[in-house]
Amino acid sequence: MIALLRGKVAVLEDDHVILDVQGVGYLVHAPARTLQRLPGPGEAAQLHIETQMREDAITLFGFLEPGERQWFRILQTVQGVGSRVALAILGVLGPAELVAAVAAQDKAAFSRASGVGARLATRLVTELKDRVGELPHGAAAAAPAAGAAGGGGGAIEDALEALVRLGFARTDAYAAVTRVRAAAGGEPGVDVLIRESLKELAR
Repeated sequence: MIALLRGKVAVLEDDHVILDVQGVGYLVHAPARTLQRLPGPGEAAQLHIETQMREDAITLFGFLEPGERQWFRILQTVQGVGSRVALAILGVLGPAELVAAVAAQDKAAFSRASGVGARLATRLVTELKDRVGELPHGAAAAAPAAGAAGGGGGAIEDALEALVRLGFARTDAYAAVTRVRAAAGGEPGVDVLIRESLKELAR
């Protein structure tokens, strides 16, 4: 199984790259974010590879970081997510953003990806929420997520919903609320959470 390719970019397209490795051209599908970060034709590049074997084809998927490859695998454990949808999600959300979206239960963040409707977005945040601490780049989000489920969960959720109604993205609002709660060192009320979170979001 191919796990890593290092060579020169031969062809760079919207949904794939052909990597020339010592005269052999490997066609590698990759998320849009990955393709945008690759150098131009003739330049050296390295990709972490996920190899998928089917009866009629061997398909290579490439990622700049091992965490992206791991997320590619994890996303496909959710019913309704195949390789195409997983690539689309990774095309709009990096590992850290994915963890934040899951922790914040931000369905809108997942819905930005082509092929992800409201029902699938709900399934993604629901099925992944209990695994936040295990996810790539998940350590930083694990503590706030656990805290939200604890004694201050009601106040946090109320403040979060208020901020979302004010027009803030749920992921951004969640990050601000959890920072305010951590800085307070206790269980601040909803009004304090909203007021201080607005200050955080205005920075």
